[in-house]
Amino acid sequence: MITIVIAEDQRLLRGAMASLLDLEDDIEVVGEACDGAEALALIDRLQPDVCLMDIEMPFKSGLEVAEILRSKGCPTRIIILTTFARPGYFERGVKAGIQGYLLKDEPVDKLAESIRRVMAGHREVSPELVFGSLREENPLTAREREILKLAGEGQTAAEIAFSLHLSYGTVRNYISEILNKLEVKSRIEAVRLAEEKGWI
Repeated sequence: MITIVIAEDQRLLRGAMASLLDLEDDIEVVGEACDGAEALALIDRLQPDVCLMDIEMPFKSGLEVAEILRSKGCPTRIIILTTFARPGYFERGVKAGIQGYLLKDEPVDKLAESIRRVMAGHREVSPELVFGSLREENPLTAREREILKLAGEGQTAAEIAFSLHLSYGTVRNYISEILNKLEVKSRIEAVRLAEEKGWI
């Protein structure tokens, strides 16, 4: 029997997935988590064969959970389930040692088959996610990425200047250059675009 923990913050989706997978003769859902912290605790306690994990969850993302489990040498196999291909996520998942990277809307029989293949030592990846996650070249310098990250945390130009020991004018110039490179009109747009592209 393959034991499964499902970590997904959308209760309806999590419940539906658990009910459908429980209908498989060789799969048993032994736990359900609604966030990354709960997922870690359940995996530690139950030691399931596989954890089906959403990326975007409260407290800890699926990728953060996978990284923590890998650092602890946990044998649970991780299959990431997602609705979109974000640049950087696939590479980060591979580095974290995940065994699967699949679309959430896969039919349940295909998901069950992927679980069995992962248990047999294979890696399972939805082709759409790989092609969608191919990364464009990052146009931002290391310093520009640093400044944009701080802007994304809500810091003003003056606060960024203080944090990085730069003059206010220098930070304003950096921000202006970032907006030009990304072809956007505001810092909010710049942060959103850079996060979507996996550049920060």
